[in-house]
Amino acid sequence: MTGEVETPKDENEGGATLADVMPEAAMDAAVEAAPAAPAEPKIDAQGRAYATGKRKNAIARVWIKPGSGKITVNDRDIEVYFARPVLRMILNQPMQVTERNGQFDVVCTVTGGGLSGQAGAVRHGISKALMFYEPNLRAVLKKGGFLTRDSRVVERKKYGRAKARRSFQFSKR
Repeated sequence: MTGEVETPKDENEGGATLADVMPEAAMDAAVEAAPAAPAEPKIDAQGRAYATGKRKNAIARVWIKPGSGKITVNDRDIEVYFARPVLRMILNQPMQVTERNGQFDVVCTVTGGGLSGQAGAVRHGISKALMFYEPNLRAVLKKGGFLTRDSRVVERKKYGRAKARRSFQFSKR
């Protein structure tokens, strides 16, 4: 050995193009597959779109279908279940942003958490269900921040502490 290191020759080193390496039929298939096909709506046999929304410890199962705009939560009307106007406003935000007020009936079941967390979970579920029903609404919902799951949850209690971070009251004597 004289100290020369032999490097392997690359097959594509001679200036070969993609057309030289790939057969013509395969290249046509690759060109046709390049543009992404528009997303298909995810609708069940009853004409509904389903999604799950989450916020804090609340989980909402949401079904939407074309209708008069009636919202039912746990078999109760929205005005009965969410008595505070702020919570009802939170639920209607995805419909207002997408300009779909009064076009869809919403049926949802929600468990866990408090009313505020449940309202956030239902809003998240409505947003996802709207996106599944009409995939072209994704950009509007994403820009408004309705498709992002708010992952903030209550911090757990630690031993040696009164709460998650609060210490026990100090006693001088």
